[in-house]
Amino acid sequence: MKEIFLMKLGEIVLKGANKRQFESKLRSNVRRRMRPFGNFDVYLMQSTVYVEPMDEEADVDGAWEACHSIFGVVSLCRCRPCEKNLDAIYEAIEAYLGDDLDCAKSFKVESKRSDKQFPLTSIGISQEIGGRIAEAHPDLLVDVHHPEYTVYVEVRDLAAYVHGPAEPGAGGLPTGVGGRAMCLLSGGIDSPVAAYMIAKRGVEIECVHFFSYPYTSQLAKDKVLELARLVTRYSGRMTVNVVSFTKIQEAIRDNCPEEFFTLIMRRFMMEISQRIAKEDGCGALITGENLGQVASQTMEAMAVTGAVVDIPIFMPLVGMDKEEIVTIARKIGTMETSILPYEDCCTVFTPKHPKTKPTLGQVEKAESKLDRQALIEDALASVEKIQVRYHDEPLC
Repeated sequence: MKEIFLMKLGEIVLKGANKRQFESKLRSNVRRRMRPFGNFDVYLMQSTVYVEPMDEEADVDGAWEACHSIFGVVSLCRCRPCEKNLDAIYEAIEAYLGDDLDCAKSFKVESKRSDKQFPLTSIGISQEIGGRIAEAHPDLLVDVHHPEYTVYVEVRDLAAYVHGPAEPGAGGLPTGVGGRAMCLLSGGIDSPVAAYMIAKRGVEIECVHFFSYPYTSQLAKDKVLELARLVTRYSGRMTVNVVSFTKIQEAIRDNCPEEFFTLIMRRFMMEISQRIAKEDGCGALITGENLGQVASQTMEAMAVTGAVVDIPIFMPLVGMDKEEIVTIARKIGTMETSILPYEDCCTVFTPKHPKTKPTLGQVEKAESKLDRQALIEDALASVEKIQVRYHDEPLC
């Protein structure tokens, strides 16, 4: 019989009356993610998603790699289904896992019998199959406490399944069960990680990027689009809203005290992002802010920049240190792109001595010469919506 995938559900199993909604969303997400790899049947039973290739043309290896980045799955394994009898189970183990057993020094068998009609208990299955393996591989030691290799047998409703150790899944909740949110995406390390972390909670992600040509280059814009593409490996396809920000930054430079440049700039970003978010059905903003990392990320500064919006602001990195953030960036594959030397608009007109403990009154006075609403409306008229998918060609 052909190889299939078993994907075990994570915290979905703890849900109550709405559990079916989470399961249905996960199943549809898996089906969508399998489409680029051919014809797969995807079904869900007993808190497990089954992914079964339906013909020889299916790209099984590509599909297997994609399954690792689907939120809602805690672990997954490639396995061989077989008939529900001891002879068939043992033959499937030798055919499917024999080479791995030959390379190991010790082993054990772990069994799970969810089909209670099967005549042997889980322990009985492990003893019987373990005995047969030991006879066939006399150099292979039995070690039930610290084996080098573990054979897994699962007797389920439709068939028995044999496999080696499972691999970790992406965890979290299925994309789409937690609403939609707008992430302020720069070209740095932090914001792609913030988008990933909120997406892991089942939130559909959309992004907004502020582009200050000619102070920032097309390469900087491409870098951000590439970061968004890399995040879609986990979040699924997304829209990136590119906002022309040059006119606003020049107006701030020409009319506001230098120590408030960054704060006023970020207030514009937040208000524009909220406007786009509400138009696109997003219920929150996401930022990569990290308490104390830079002058604009003190408590006082974040209070001032957040004062211009009335929807929640999610800051998943706020209490993390930089090494923790970098570790996640490496894990999700955004780190190498984030450190490419193309500056974004946040580095334009940076004050020498930024205000670190501003009050709202001070900032409102500092920006009083600006026609905020006219500048915001002009920026919103410039928005370029770009669709991004993981299987698009890389830009960097």
